[in-house]
Amino acid sequence: MFERGDHAVVHRFATACRAGSGGALRSLLAAEVVAITDGGGQVPARLEPVRGPAQVARCLTDLLRPELALTVEAVNGEPGVVLRDTGQVVAVVSVRVTSAKVAAVWIVLNPDKLRHWRARE
Repeated sequence: MFERGDHAVVHRFATACRAGSGGALRSLLAAEVVAITDGGGQVPARLEPVRGPAQVARCLTDLLRPELALTVEAVNGEPGVVLRDTGQVVAVVSVRVTSAKVAAVWIVLNPDKLRHWRARE
């Protein structure tokens, strides 16, 4: 369950993502952070979990292209990040915040799992 301060962490995370700043991202990630990507075999994605602040920050900066629009929106009822390319959702990122740091990142790139998001546009 998100606490009030966790929302601020997600907004700082989104700002760092928007800037493409690996250093800013690393400063927001917990030492034990893990990222899971889901491309569903249709979109390139990491097959194994990515562990550690430097590796997770790199995973995120590799994903974030300058032309992508990034917004903070409710993802599964909690604040998350939605990435759009020319208005179409291409990724949804949810996070778990622990002790004011991002401890887990889930990145959904799988077009089948993004249908709901795309239908809302």
